[in-house]
Amino acid sequence: MNNSAIAGPAVKRHKTHHRHHDDHQSLIPGLPDHIARICLNLVDPFTLFSVCHSWRKLIYSPSFPPFLSVYALLLPSNPSKYETKNSADFSDSVEFACFDPISSKWKFLPPVPPEPPLRLLVKHPSFISRNLPIQSVSVSGNLILLAATADQFLPAISRPLIFNPAKQKWSYGPRLAAPRRWCAAGASGNAVFVASGVGSQYNSEVARSVVKWDLDERNRNGPHNCYCNHTCTRCICCTNRWKWEEMSGLKDGKFSREAIEAIGWKGKLCMVNVKGDAAKQGIIYNVGKDTWQEMPEGMLVGWRGPAAAMAEETLYTVDESKGALRKYDEVRDIWVEIVESEMFKGAEHVAAAGGRVCVVGSGGNGIVVVDVVAKPPSLVVLETPVGFQTMNIIRDLSIEGSS
Repeated sequence: MNNSAIAGPAVKRHKTHHRHHDDHQSLIPGLPDHIARICLNLVDPFTLFSVCHSWRKLIYSPSFPPFLSVYALLLPSNPSKYETKNSADFSDSVEFACFDPISSKWKFLPPVPPEPPLRLLVKHPSFISRNLPIQSVSVSGNLILLAATADQFLPAISRPLIFNPAKQKWSYGPRLAAPRRWCAAGASGNAVFVASGVGSQYNSEVARSVVKWDLDERNRNGPHNCYCNHTCTRCICCTNRWKWEEMSGLKDGKFSREAIEAIGWKGKLCMVNVKGDAAKQGIIYNVGKDTWQEMPEGMLVGWRGPAAAMAEETLYTVDESKGALRKYDEVRDIWVEIVESEMFKGAEHVAAAGGRVCVVGSGGNGIVVVDVVAKPPSLVVLETPVGFQTMNIIRDLSIEGSS
């Protein structure tokens, strides 16, 4: 997988011409650099980027506050390059990329660890009209791949793959006792949850099971040997203090029919078992109490497409038939329309963070970014890299100390 930046900005912006500066020039003339950094850290990074090279360099230093960016799983738009009518398309054609909103550029992430080999089945002749899902979540500032399909329709991931944006490195989480695909995957606080799904074959116990992995720092203190074969005290790949815990299970296996997003919202996980506006079942898991309950009627009726929560406080969904972005009103148990757009019709994925909701349209061609704080809400189209379509997005990851 290529880890170089993709040429060409995805959002047009005016070029600013700069004079060449000495690398050792003060950030602010007359002030020591450590004082200047304190001052500049309070300035909007978009402003700093347009002024001079030294300030632009500061934005990507470890001392500058991290800013939100869009992380995406990308698939080539032209499948004929990677598959024939009788063949499957594997992970050599899948790319993980990050869109930096400050520079308006996409950058491919470093390749995943070569061992064990990761082979993700994305397309198959038996599923002509759809891509096989790759399920991921964002927890504690990390991108985590949890479930996917491998050859012979087996689970592709036995240990979660973790990408740390600050370190620009991949590592592994604890091994799942029952690797699965087509499961419900989500996160609440610092914990990852996987529910239901299908293993190497359908198993009713797996289809009803729920497991939790807590990434809290306190669960991995103390020196120990980690996966990357060295002794350390604070390493994201150290897993011998991490583990999956069995939680209260589901009453049936109806949530193993397809990949499901369990949306973290106010200390709960909300999920429905069927996508779109078809009849569906909805349930809510209380993380603190380890209990399940039925989804409120209004929430269930209005859940007609992909959904996401902003900081686990505000729940959004897109009605993929009507093309409307809505926000859930818990008090009245209704969905309130925010904005309607033809670009939302057939929406496949939604992510939300920092006052913006990102919507992947039908076919993965482009990402619509909605500023839901603005009055009225504003829309900007973020083009995917040339030759790619978007499989999935996560918006609430940060770029920190990387260039």
